[in-house]
Amino acid sequence: MAHLPPPAAHDRGRSAPTSPDAPWDAHPEPLSVASAPLPEYGSGSLADLLPTLAAGMGVPDTKAAITELTPADRNCVFLVDGLGWEQLKAHADEAPFMTSLLGSSRGGTGRPLTTGYPATTATSLASVGTGLPPGAHGLPGYTVRNPETGELMNQLRWQPWTPPQAWQPYPTIFQLAHRAGVHAAQVSSPTFENTPLTKVALSGGTFHGRLSGEDRMDLAAEQLAAGDRSLVYTYYAELDGAGHRYGVDSDTWRGQLMHVDRLVQRLTEQLPPRTALYVTADHGMIDVPFDEEHRIDFDEDWELRAGVALLGGEGRARHVYAVPGAENDVLTCWREVLGEQFWVASREEAIAAGWFGPHIDDRVRARIGDVVAAARDDVLIIASEREPKESAMVGNHGSMTPAEQLVPLLEVRS
Repeated sequence: MAHLPPPAAHDRGRSAPTSPDAPWDAHPEPLSVASAPLPEYGSGSLADLLPTLAAGMGVPDTKAAITELTPADRNCVFLVDGLGWEQLKAHADEAPFMTSLLGSSRGGTGRPLTTGYPATTATSLASVGTGLPPGAHGLPGYTVRNPETGELMNQLRWQPWTPPQAWQPYPTIFQLAHRAGVHAAQVSSPTFENTPLTKVALSGGTFHGRLSGEDRMDLAAEQLAAGDRSLVYTYYAELDGAGHRYGVDSDTWRGQLMHVDRLVQRLTEQLPPRTALYVTADHGMIDVPFDEEHRIDFDEDWELRAGVALLGGEGRARHVYAVPGAENDVLTCWREVLGEQFWVASREEAIAAGWFGPHIDDRVRARIGDVVAAARDDVLIIASEREPKESAMVGNHGSMTPAEQLVPLLEVRS
């Protein structure tokens, strides 16, 4: 059994003594794993959206989990990367059309969905496309350990290469719809047509690559009209990029939000009859200050590094893989250091609490960290040497706070 040195007293995980007789290791209790706000798997998560729409069109092996959605012959999902529910509500002036959809004045409604954990693009897109929570589809983080090779795999960039169908073997909702005679199509950037993530998460029917957002909206409307029953997905990424680089309250981000608002209105005005349009997102985002209090550098912190073989996930949603035999010591240390600011769980605790969904496939279990750390406060665990680009981002996401978990579900019907 590997043992780690006890954490030193410092201001992150413990408090200085309040009297000469108080012990130096006195500190508040770590956050309870059970206190983390769970995604609404099975009733109000991203994984429930497409199965609900498909079930309304009579697609076999799908279930209407979001019960308040009324079936439509034609359904379109417009996913805006990085558009959180809280950010949308806070920027009503930049998004007047989408804000109008929060009520029912245009024949639709608006409510939030939860993304699932972690609130990150690869995980969420897989949840959207497969209709499964992360514990089933098997993309439970930005980077996770491949149990067969022992390497960290980036599930967004699919590096290093891993056979896609072995990694995520379930059919997508688009594939099920296509088999059932529904006209299924994806309209996105040509860059994504042949990526492994698209293949395992969003394929089925036909893919149509268009560079501009305006062209995607126009083509999405055409694809909706191409079948008596249609299921169309379209995507816009640039809002997320602006948030990462400049922050979610920057002029650049606001400008992108204004553009998204115009795209939604453009698509709405072209919807063919008997169509339901749903605008949603893969995660929200928060800005994290650039100081040592809010950005804890794993690469310079001997306590957090002790006993750790691999650091996965991302700054607000870490998978920590321990040296064999050091799992309990790493868990204890991470709780001591971070327990006031992060929900820190062992793999089995996170699974039992339902963080990754109600069921974990056997092939997925070892992809989850020996220790899982989800940020509660506006903090990050960066890795300045291992992850220089990610560590420099202004806007971040991944955890279970409302700013990251809640995404809009805006509905328009024609």
